[in-house]
Amino acid sequence: MPRLEPGMARIRVKDLSVRTFIGIKEDEILNKQDVLINLTILYPANDAVAGNDIDHALNYRTITKAIIQHVEGNRFALLERLTQELLDLVMAHPSVRYAEVEVDKPHALRFAQSVSITLAGHR
Repeated sequence: MPRLEPGMARIRVKDLSVRTFIGIKEDEILNKQDVLINLTILYPANDAVAGNDIDHALNYRTITKAIIQHVEGNRFALLERLTQELLDLVMAHPSVRYAEVEVDKPHALRFAQSVSITLAGHR
């Protein structure tokens, strides 16, 4: 993850819980499962800090709503594909300089609490 430079803000969304169809086994294809999504987003926040105005900030509520709609409205065979699609959604916002998306699939393995995939992008 890049270092936090002066004027940059780091937004973290932790454990966003969403239900979707994820996996390749028959029961995974037929039944929705929970996934946990964690986001880290860096963007220049000088204008937001100076003006205290939402129009100058990166609206994390808008981003998380789009993520929820996308995850709930689609089916995914692989965590990698889901994670990339979410990263693409975040990076579509021009002010985002860096984003990291982690998707956790609880109980994906018998003796593990979860399995996760993390992907990152920057401009």
